[in-house]
Amino acid sequence: MTQRINVPTRDQVSENNQAIFDKLEKGVGFVPNLYAAFANSDTALGNYLAFQNAKSSLRAKEREIINLVVSQVNGCRYCQSAHTTLGKMHGFKEAEILEIRTGVASFNAKFDALAKLTKEITISRGKPSQATLDNFFAAGYTQGNLVDTLVVVGDKIVSNYLHNIGQFAIDFPLATELEVEPALN
Repeated sequence: MTQRINVPTRDQVSENNQAIFDKLEKGVGFVPNLYAAFANSDTALGNYLAFQNAKSSLRAKEREIINLVVSQVNGCRYCQSAHTTLGKMHGFKEAEILEIRTGVASFNAKFDALAKLTKEITISRGKPSQATLDNFFAAGYTQGNLVDTLVVVGDKIVSNYLHNIGQFAIDFPLATELEVEPALN
């Protein structure tokens, strides 16, 4: 694997990005390589963080489900690893995380509907079946939740693509690799 996008240090980025690096260092304890890669642009890191941290009708656990599923479908080892760590911080067990990454959450009907919809949206490039949408709404989700789901899918696609193209080092504990075909069941 050859790194194709640089991971700049604090002194190699704009003044605005240096301030963001300082906030990340204070809040997270380090600047994740993914965020540093965004800082190759003077504006992308701030824009991405604002997008990623925007208010949502989805709870943190639901957002992690989306992040895990999309990262698995897109084959992004960086985001699989980062969101496995975050998923555990939000209360998911390792076995649940592995199952979620396959697009299923059999341990919770509502989460299962979200995982299945997320997988289908990602694989079909935004064209899920009516049955999958009906299942999502029957599980208790709203049209607003659907829009927020799409926002999180879009967020994760951006970061997945940045790492898949950039091939920079993964600075989270490496997630278990799954042998799962991205095709719908």
